[in-house]
Amino acid sequence: MKFTDWHTIDYKIAWAKQELLFQEILQAKREGIDTHNLETFFLCEHPHVYTLGKNGQANNLLINEDFLRKVHADFYKIDRGGDITYHGPGQLVGYPILDLDNHGRSLKRYIYKMEESIIQTLECYGIHGARLEGATGVWLDTSSRSPRKICAIGVRASHFITMHGFALNVNTDLTYFNYINPCGFVDKEVTSMQKELGKNISIEDVKKTVLRYWAI
Repeated sequence: MKFTDWHTIDYKIAWAKQELLFQEILQAKREGIDTHNLETFFLCEHPHVYTLGKNGQANNLLINEDFLRKVHADFYKIDRGGDITYHGPGQLVGYPILDLDNHGRSLKRYIYKMEESIIQTLECYGIHGARLEGATGVWLDTSSRSPRKICAIGVRASHFITMHGFALNVNTDLTYFNYINPCGFVDKEVTSMQKELGKNISIEDVKKTVLRYWAI
């Protein structure tokens, strides 16, 4: 699989680029063409933006359009699973565009392996991530009354071709999560690697670590 670093890219542009490759792989698959060489894993950061999944509730965005402009954030309704989430500077976003038929994986297993790659990445920094029953993504302190989400996951799949992916909070400004019910939850907190470790983390180093443990 190819890896491409988009660095910082507007969400709408990244979404269009994903869709273009998604459709290219889908068309190749329909024509019986080998799709292995088309698969790409994109890494990036986004300017401030909120995205609402196709089954999400609009009232989980707690601010109006005027306030969105005040905090320099965009808002898009998109075609992935999940509810509402935030993307912004200091957050590492990964978009694997691939054909699961090439890897013998179900969508459920694919998401499980994506979570695992983030859990292993966090372990390298001394942060113990885990899964939380009934919720996708990677969480901290899952046995406590106040588990904290550090990585969100939302995926779209059609004919076993995937797009969208994960958002890992590295040095993310967590105040932006105050303006939503993250992933639809009203009783759970959000955290970042920076907050947990009490220092700024090199996002370039985190990219390298994620790629080291990426496996589907």
